[in-house]
Amino acid sequence: MTSVQELAKMIDHSILHPTMTDNDLKRECAVAAQYNVASVCVKPYAVKQARQLLENTDVYVGCVIGFPAGNSAIEVKVFEAETACNDGAVEVDMVINIGKALQGDWEYIELEVSSVTKVCHKNGAIVKVIFETDYVADKVDIKKLCEICTKVGADYVKTSSGFGFVKGADGRYSYMGATIENLKLMRENSGPNVKIKAAGGVRTLDGLLAVREVGCTRCGATATVAILEEAKKRFGE
Repeated sequence: MTSVQELAKMIDHSILHPTMTDNDLKRECAVAAQYNVASVCVKPYAVKQARQLLENTDVYVGCVIGFPAGNSAIEVKVFEAETACNDGAVEVDMVINIGKALQGDWEYIELEVSSVTKVCHKNGAIVKVIFETDYVADKVDIKKLCEICTKVGADYVKTSSGFGFVKGADGRYSYMGATIENLKLMRENSGPNVKIKAAGGVRTLDGLLAVREVGCTRCGATATVAILEEAKKRFGE
């Protein structure tokens, strides 16, 4: 039987939009505490404040690294991750170097993911590796990334940042985010110790249940209230 609390503990409540202020952070951390989600995922400068806001709760503080485009040097990502850990983050969501993945420079990607994973584990934090599957869309590349993350001991593989906008022929930008097809592919090609996180586009209870069905144990969301209120109606308190 599904419970609302089980579903809440799948959610990483995202507080990442560039326009968000400290007041937005306070409001969204209060939402995270009210619904007792798994974690908040915040911008690097906000880690200390989020840690204080969630001090007496069971909600973890997570932080994004190299976000959203993944372009920082490896040394910068390592420094950023270590700083986040020192500020109180216990979960780190890092974006890979997308261009390096697209050109098949797997040695670089392995060094990057390994370096960030090592510093996070040294500081007691877990690592979620963001592939940005709207850009790195080839199934062979996604499979290779899963194999690398398994090899270096990353804790999660993750589909998207939520900001991987692709320019269409009409000049408009859009993104798909997590797809069931990609999540299945990631589950099939990741080791048993690597978990799967869906991110981008999961905005409904049915969406959350669908990604859980294919093996996700975490899901990034901004529609947390809508999802969990619907869960209360469907499954009871």
